[in-house]
Amino acid sequence: MSASIRNFNSIRRALLKARSVAISGHINPDGDSIGSILALGLALESLGKKVYMLCQDDVPPGYKYLPGATRLLKTTKSRVDLAIAVDCSVIELLDKNIQVFKKAKSILEIDHHAYRKAFGDLRIIDHEAAAVGELIYLLLAKCGITITRDISENLLTSIIVETNLFKLTNVRWYTFKVCAELLSTGLNFYQLVEKVYGPKTRQTMMLLGMVLLRAKFLKNGAIVWSIIRKDDLKKVGGKEYDADAIANELRSIKGVRIAVLFREKNDRMLRVSLRSAAYDIDVGKIAWNHEGGGHFDIAGCFIANNKRHMRNILSEVEGLVA
Repeated sequence: MSASIRNFNSIRRALLKARSVAISGHINPDGDSIGSILALGLALESLGKKVYMLCQDDVPPGYKYLPGATRLLKTTKSRVDLAIAVDCSVIELLDKNIQVFKKAKSILEIDHHAYRKAFGDLRIIDHEAAAVGELIYLLLAKCGITITRDISENLLTSIIVETNLFKLTNVRWYTFKVCAELLSTGLNFYQLVEKVYGPKTRQTMMLLGMVLLRAKFLKNGAIVWSIIRKDDLKKVGGKEYDADAIANELRSIKGVRIAVLFREKNDRMLRVSLRSAAYDIDVGKIAWNHEGGGHFDIAGCFIANNKRHMRNILSEVEGLVA
């Protein structure tokens, strides 16, 4: 879908007709989510819309500098004409902002997850897109909306984060075409990368140390799993976003094909992050079976916080490794 958007005329009419718009990404936001919110929000404001850019969680340090980031709101009580969800595979990921969407006259989904459940009446979905930023770029271009340097910075952040600096399998030729267009606005790619991928926080490194000390290996080292306990963040003085990159660090261990990171949310619930380091292993279907979502190589879900449910997840993961 790199050259077209299904039902584009209906989507374009909805965008132009709406006087007020709310845009939200998922809980525990990453660069794809935040960059997409800000890029689309700034673009719609240029059309004279009243825009509410929503991010209910703390913005990770690497994204606080992005154009428009200081105007992010936790939520809004206003009823909007159009609510747009970016990078959300299921409505539950909107969490506290679900009510904003339910009260809206219309809902537009912009997403690229392979495992997802539709919840909007309008959708821009492309499982092959490297990032939601790609889809927003296409939408703005087709609508004739000028893509400024500020908008470009947010879109490029979306793409470089979601592709892990173009190292993941979701990169395609169209990805580089979009990036070239964005860089033509005068962005300094090196400076942007330094801001996004700058030094890790002390809290992240301390959490990583704890996780590595607890790590267990299965299937002769092909699988690694570990856990972040609910008190760990307090011990290191960290926030949720300090733990977000740790699952990827586990996946980078030599010989590992699947990494599983359990994160205690509370006494009742565990967040499960699944990472595949192999082209032929699809961890997304495990997350999907537990009412989660994601991609074949990066996915997640929530389970009950007990050893039986943890064992079930690990047993399913072992079944993916020959």
